[in-house]
Amino acid sequence: MQDTRLNNLIAASARQLNGWLENPWRRTSIQGFALLLGFFLAGAAVTTAGQAAVWDMSVTAVLIALCELVSWVHYRREGQRSPQLPITRPSLDPAPPTPTRRPWITALNLLKVGLMYGLFLEGFKLGS
Repeated sequence: MQDTRLNNLIAASARQLNGWLENPWRRTSIQGFALLLGFFLAGAAVTTAGQAAVWDMSVTAVLIALCELVSWVHYRREGQRSPQLPITRPSLDPAPPTPTRRPWITALNLLKVGLMYGLFLEGFKLGS
């Protein structure tokens, strides 16, 4: 990409946001907000799609596709095609460091978890 002012502004903003999210309390608050937002969006999706019965199946298909996409982004392994079984050997070597996920990917996954929890809760409310 060219080194334009807009490109520099976006890169600087992304660096500043990542630096801001290094604080554990801020990261936890963003994750909690994402979980509650997903729960709210589930209730909103059910009530708005339930008003007209023609939208039920299409909204369901879109929500399932979005949840699968978020799961694919969150749970894929970087640089590996298939999971490898760990080789266990008795040694005093320290465990390899676990890779850390980006905060926005974790927040997106928690939004999905809140959405799924809200949909299950709405299903139980409608079934009783």
